[in-house]
Amino acid sequence: MVVNVSEAKAKLSQLIEMVYRGEEVTIAKNNLPIVDLVLHKPQKRRKLGLAKGKLKYEGDLRESDREIEEMFYGEES
Repeated sequence: MVVNVSEAKAKLSQLIEMVYRGEEVTIAKNNLPIVDLVLHKPQKRRKLGLAKGKLKYEGDLRESDREIEEMFYGEES
């Protein structure tokens, strides 16, 4: 079903109910389709630790790197 913006404003509750029942609803402006009303799909929660054991780093992450510090702060005198 395609409805114009003014009709969609007046009948928003009905349009939401139609989408909930599985119907396709498109909102148009000047007879140009602009927006499709769709059911909300909640995002899945991200699972932490997916890369555990897959990444390796040699050294201590807390140690500063002289070369990087020189790029930011310049050479020490």
